[in-house]
Amino acid sequence: MQTISMLIGGQAVHAATTFPVINPASGEIFARAPAGDASHVDAAVKAAQAAFPAWSAKPDAERKALMHALGAALEAHMPELMRLVTLETGKPQGGLNGVGAGMEVGGSIAWTHVTADLELPVEVIQDNAEARVEVHRKPLGVVGSITPWNWPLMIAIWHVIPALRAGNTVVLKPSEMTPVATARFAELANAILPPGVLNFITGAAGSNVGPVMTGHPGIAKIVFTGSTATGKRIMANASCNLKRLTLELGGNDAGIVLPDVDVKAIAPKLFGVSFHNNGQTCACLKRLYVHESIYDELCGELANLARNAVVGDGMNPETQLGPIQNVMQLAKVEELAADARAHGARFLCGGQRKAGPGYFYEPTIVADIADGVRLVDEEPFGPILPVIKYSDIDEVIARANNSPNGLGGSVWSSDPAKAAALALRLECGTAWVNEHGAIQPDAPFGGVKQSGIGVEFGQHGLAEYTSIQTLKIMKS
Repeated sequence: MQTISMLIGGQAVHAATTFPVINPASGEIFARAPAGDASHVDAAVKAAQAAFPAWSAKPDAERKALMHALGAALEAHMPELMRLVTLETGKPQGGLNGVGAGMEVGGSIAWTHVTADLELPVEVIQDNAEARVEVHRKPLGVVGSITPWNWPLMIAIWHVIPALRAGNTVVLKPSEMTPVATARFAELANAILPPGVLNFITGAAGSNVGPVMTGHPGIAKIVFTGSTATGKRIMANASCNLKRLTLELGGNDAGIVLPDVDVKAIAPKLFGVSFHNNGQTCACLKRLYVHESIYDELCGELANLARNAVVGDGMNPETQLGPIQNVMQLAKVEELAADARAHGARFLCGGQRKAGPGYFYEPTIVADIADGVRLVDEEPFGPILPVIKYSDIDEVIARANNSPNGLGGSVWSSDPAKAAALALRLECGTAWVNEHGAIQPDAPFGGVKQSGIGVEFGQHGLAEYTSIQTLKIMKS
């Protein structure tokens, strides 16, 4: 059985006890991780603080080259990392529409290289006979990164690489459910970076490692991806020293299908953007509003796709959808399904846990359901999709916007210009036309309302890891 270690100041660190890491395809332990505590947080922050002066002073071209070296290391170890991602998350090696462990590792490589090439040049506000005024972007110091279990490696990359690129040092804490692939990345990175630039710590479920990080006076910024409830606690805890925050939180994304679509052509795309990674993606489509004129036909097409999806162990190359990652999330999906049944919703397929070991749940399409039912109003984060009928476009946009969340949304139509005008009326950080959840490393991504604070990716995301210093040079 594999046992991982923490990395603090470039050295492997263990704890007095360990905690288990479960393979969700079998429900069995396949690795163990150290149960870190507040002393490990303190040590990691001190190591990051000690490394910060030299790292932030390093010439920009050198930091850029080291980021590219990290991308090359990920690529060199891609098969190994893919295997670890599948073992701890359950996601297939390939997956539905190619969204699986290969995409996670491949996306991590791409994000690293693109982010490495981003620049934050000095902005000149004024340059005349009187004065020159410049705006400089400066690193913040130590950044604390807390990552979730659904895309553990790729989200770590989204946090760590821009932080390092901007000249910060990092303390990285993964979810206790998925620390293994991230631990391997930290090992690879520590063979390339100076000691203390990237520190890796772990904590068991219910430990104080996360709260100590978010309240630590030595950490200048927290970047967190996860639930809105946890994000609120982090925000309160971070107020002790007015930490900078980037929070990418829960989404309950709505998609609106207009009556002019080709139902048979669009159904596979809708199914893919709703069910990839088993629906366990913040920006999956989670509420599908369909015009009444095509409602029954599209429901039937989606149900057929769900019945025929190949569900199983992610190491099997034929598998499209793996298990739900953990037993608590499985219970949440079962609870929402039971509530929908109690409200008279019609289950077209699925609707129950699969027999046998592991945390498998049948891909499920739910029809004849309305706003106000928990499956529509709450983020299920699993392989279950409510399909809601509508008749009036203004009404359905209001219904889509009637949510505390605002991560993403989409409009589907054979008229892209018309769909784009409607998409701009959605209250969300990213709106797509005839697509959903497609993100890229050079375009900002983030939520509005209770789906988060700040953005990630591209120059806008890189700037979030810096503070502004205005320099005014008098000439007379």
